[in-house]
Amino acid sequence: MSRALLAHVLHRPPLLASRSGADARGLLASRIHPLRRLNCSAAEAAPGPTEEAPASTARKKRVVSGVQPTGMVHLGNYLGAIKNWVALQDLYETFFFIVDLHAITLPYDAPELSKATRSTAAIYLACGIDSSKASIFVQSHVRAHVELMWLLSSSTPIGWLNRMIQFKEKSRKAGDENVGVALLTYPVLMASDILLYQSDLVPVGEDQTQHLELTREIAERVNNLYGGRKWKKLGGRGGNLFKVPEALIPLAGARVMSLTDGLSKMSKSAASDQSRINLLDPKDVIVNKIKRCKTDSFPGFSLKLFTSTFSLPNSSIRKKAHGIEFVYSSLEFDNPERPECRNLFSIYQIITGKTKEEVVSECQDMNWGTFKTTLTDALIEHLQPIQARYEEIMSDPGYLDNILLEGAGKASEIADITLNNVYQAMGFLRR
Repeated sequence: MSRALLAHVLHRPPLLASRSGADARGLLASRIHPLRRLNCSAAEAAPGPTEEAPASTARKKRVVSGVQPTGMVHLGNYLGAIKNWVALQDLYETFFFIVDLHAITLPYDAPELSKATRSTAAIYLACGIDSSKASIFVQSHVRAHVELMWLLSSSTPIGWLNRMIQFKEKSRKAGDENVGVALLTYPVLMASDILLYQSDLVPVGEDQTQHLELTREIAERVNNLYGGRKWKKLGGRGGNLFKVPEALIPLAGARVMSLTDGLSKMSKSAASDQSRINLLDPKDVIVNKIKRCKTDSFPGFSLKLFTSTFSLPNSSIRKKAHGIEFVYSSLEFDNPERPECRNLFSIYQIITGKTKEEVVSECQDMNWGTFKTTLTDALIEHLQPIQARYEEIMSDPGYLDNILLEGAGKASEIADITLNNVYQAMGFLRR
């Protein structure tokens, strides 16, 4: 999940692009509106909040995103989200938080939640998020998230939530008796996360696009129900209560797949730790996981039996001939029949910063053993400084606490303005 837009000409960060409506439409066959292309008019259509936020010169577009603190932050979280945030913080006004409220939608270890939250915050910093450029905070430290979720829930039809694919998948796995209401309604909390900050762009993975479509639908519905002249009659400025955010999806790394199944997303909830590279995995563990990760039998020389049929000269008699041919298959990037190969190539490309063409040129003639060694070395080299910085941050609790406190303060200033406007527009008696 995440969000932001541009006040004039859109400047896309490296490796990022907007999600077009045509792409999004195929992901959700429902009445939820498809995502629109980014454009100047979309940014200007939604008026700002009634109360004035602290003045700034030419406000940058705003991006909000977060990662759950359950389980270990893995390579998929890093390549699909956190690594891209480092580029975003130089281009946009950014708010990156640890989504601890989302972490309780399924059974979890309560004593470990606070520890995991601190660890995730430290990983943000270790990966290159700069607290002087971005606000880093804990979701539950800004209470407006929960308050706005309740207000939005009153305007969100239950049918919209029943269509959410992730709810269907997770509830099927957990069973009805183990599924709380929060699993059904957490997309409304995600909408609150985005809309609280009048977010412009939302950096999301492809599996979260449906939730962003729901957020857009909720924003438009609340704007229609309570915004405009209705809000003005209650003392507000009128216009829209929320900006309708646009999607920002990485061109590479948006969906890193499992090391044990190239068709399944790398996930914290997967039963086998062998399926993922955790950012804090030591060198020997990374070596073992890449060595044992699933590949295919395509590359290298192989023997192929063949049978051919031919006719004898000047005869109607047909004969069959049997033989053996040598076949050579190179490693490939875009063969849909080789998902594991595509996934490992994609990981190597992003880790090294090389282009597709450079990766293919370097690696296509390697056998799996050689390529796995190359990938392992690149991963260890890339993750080692992150791990070292993480240990340094965790050794100074006061430093981390101060960053989270300051980040929550900045976030609350903006969130409270939005929340107060919604309370006013919905007719609540103000204190």
